[in-house]
Amino acid sequence: MTGRLRPLLAGVELGGTKVACLVGTGPRDIRAEIRIPTTGPAETLARVGDALARAADRLGPLGALGVCCFGPVDPDPASPTFGHVTTTPKPGWQGADVAGTLGRRLGVPVGFDTDVNGAALGEHRWGAARGFRTFVYLTVGNGIGGGGMAEGRLLHGLVHPEMGHLPVPRDPERDPFPGCCPFHGDCLEGLASGTALRQRWGRPGEELRERREVWDLEADYLAAGVTAITLVLSPGRVILGGGVMQAPGLLPRVRERLARRIAGYLRHPRLSGNLEDFLVAPGLGSRSGVLGALVLARRAWRGR
Repeated sequence: MTGRLRPLLAGVELGGTKVACLVGTGPRDIRAEIRIPTTGPAETLARVGDALARAADRLGPLGALGVCCFGPVDPDPASPTFGHVTTTPKPGWQGADVAGTLGRRLGVPVGFDTDVNGAALGEHRWGAARGFRTFVYLTVGNGIGGGGMAEGRLLHGLVHPEMGHLPVPRDPERDPFPGCCPFHGDCLEGLASGTALRQRWGRPGEELRERREVWDLEADYLAAGVTAITLVLSPGRVILGGGVMQAPGLLPRVRERLARRIAGYLRHPRLSGNLEDFLVAPGLGSRSGVLGALVLARRAWRGR
C-alpha cells in the first residue's frame, strides 16, 4: 500500500564492500531486496539508483529514500556538503555526494546518516533497543563504528560519533602489532577490527576460530572500548554487531572482561551477573542498517 500514511520507501545501506537495498515499509513488508558490490562511487551509485528505479517501476512510486553510509560523512542537513562522504580512507570516495546523487536520480527526499546510526535506528524501531531511550550500537567488521541514541535522539554533535577510534590500552609485549588505522594506529578499530585481525595474524578471523589467544586478545580490546563508551554515555544497553562478532563464544568473552573492567563501580541490576541483559547481539541480525535506512526514509517523507 502506497497511500498517504504508509508510502513505499527505499532504504540503502552503503558499506565498504557491498550495498544492501530494500524497498518496502518495514521488516514484515519487504517488496524487493537488492545487493550490489561497492566499487567506485560513480559506478556504485549509478547501479544503486538504476536498481531502485527499476523496482519503483515494478512496485509503484517511492515516497522517500533513506541512506546510511560508511564514514566519516556529513550528516548535517544545513551543511552545503550534507550527504557527502568526507575523510574516509576508502580510495575514491572522499567527497562523494551520496545523498544528492541518489536523490536526484530517484526524485525523492533523502534521509541520510552514518551506517551505525542507521543500524541504531533499526534496532530501536524493531530490534534489541526497543524501549531504550539511551543505548549504543557498535559494529565490529572490517572497521569499527558506533552510533546510538541519548534520550531518544540520535547521537550527533560537531559531526557524528567515531567510537571506533577511541584510544584503548595496548601492551606492546603481549601485542607488538602497532595497529592498522591509517590515522591513529592502535585505536580500537586499529587493534580489534576484522582488518586488524587479518593483518596481525596473517589470516581472516573465520580461519582463526580455534586459536584461543586470538579471541582472548580481541575480547580484551572490545571490552576496553565498551567500558569507555559505558562510562561516558551511560547507555541502558550496548548492542554488538558486525561480522567479527559471529566468532563462536566472542560475545560471552567480551561480557566477562567488561564485568572485570567495570569492577562493581557502576551499580545497576542490568550490570550484575553475566551482563546478558546489557551487552547483547542485534535483534535484526545483519539487516539492522538497511532497515534503519527505511526509518530514515520515513522521517524524510514526513519532513518533505
